[in-house]
Amino acid sequence: MKNIKVYTVTSPLHDEQTVNAVTAAFLKSLSVEYDFRGADFTDYGDGGLDLIYVRTGGTEGVFKQLLPLLTQKSNRPFRLLTSGKSNSLAASMEILSYLRQHGLVGEIIHGAPDFISRRIMLLAKVEEVRKNLEGSRLGIVGQPSDWLISSEADSGAVQQKLGMTLVDIPMQELIETIQRLPEMASSETCEEEKVRNALPGAERIYQALVQLVGKYHLQGFTLRCFDLLSAVHNTGCLALAKLNAEGIIAGCEGDVPAMLSMKIAQAVCGVSGFQANPATIDPEVGEMLFAHCTIPFNMVQRYELDTHFESGIGVGIRGYMKEGPVTIFKVSGDLTRHFVAEGQLERCQHKDDLCRTQMVIRLLDRHQADYFLTDPIGNHHIILPGHHKEVLEAIAQSIK
Repeated sequence: MKNIKVYTVTSPLHDEQTVNAVTAAFLKSLSVEYDFRGADFTDYGDGGLDLIYVRTGGTEGVFKQLLPLLTQKSNRPFRLLTSGKSNSLAASMEILSYLRQHGLVGEIIHGAPDFISRRIMLLAKVEEVRKNLEGSRLGIVGQPSDWLISSEADSGAVQQKLGMTLVDIPMQELIETIQRLPEMASSETCEEEKVRNALPGAERIYQALVQLVGKYHLQGFTLRCFDLLSAVHNTGCLALAKLNAEGIIAGCEGDVPAMLSMKIAQAVCGVSGFQANPATIDPEVGEMLFAHCTIPFNMVQRYELDTHFESGIGVGIRGYMKEGPVTIFKVSGDLTRHFVAEGQLERCQHKDDLCRTQMVIRLLDRHQADYFLTDPIGNHHIILPGHHKEVLEAIAQSIK
């Protein structure tokens, strides 16, 4: 893993030659690629993962003197690396206790070399993801749909904890942009005449959203999409499927926490994820049915076009994702809560009485189904291919 920096704090009472020998042996045992900075903290916080190797006991005062400089350079959690030699663990515990007393976050990285290596690699991935998120601009096109009464976000917390900016965009601006665009052909086709006739309008919605993304310099957005049903008699499902596949986060119903979850997910595994809500849950076996009318095209093996479920108009997407391991993820709008569960995609199905893309997922831990019935973070959750619980948990914990 690149861009891992190791800084040191050392008591002047200890023999330097002995400490250096222990340092060399300990760091070599970790089998991690790193840049050794020693006691020079000049570039601390500039990027990547910063490890402070507490090499000996008696370093508490040294660290306390350094702390104002370190907090000025970075607001990241403090990662205290210890070998367990020369009372380094005891000193690290005193330092971590002091940090917590002053409202600062940190952890001690200690254990067998293999454990330390895995923890360092995980933390490096967390910092890589957070660096990827910093500076992102995410649009809220319209407001959250009226039924999403718990799905707003704290823009201040999003800026402070993730370095991302939320941009409010009036729904009327999108509608006027759509109306200004000429009728245009779609590259998609469908045997069903009703859907085929709706494709040019769905393409106009896509092109209008592309314009807004460019105008506001967005890396993603969430759309109050149901307003399009009455305004332009069409849906945004096709546009969102295309934009997500192109790397632009595109969420439904103005759900801001879902959009934030999708952006984090994209930084972890390269796809936005499938924003969907549970339709049924069997808590005894942990089996759940998730459904929605759009899914990123780069997440499916194949797809079919249909009408939008609730309205019966426009263009909806019925996608078929490869069966296998999946992760379910969600963060709250103030980033203080999160949910992560791993499962198995048993099958994608097609039933006419549900939103068009339908996935049956069995949780690895059936008891996690209780969360959806007792303490859910809204209704929409993000489905990702593969198992990513460890890194998503670490990221969510780092931003609380």
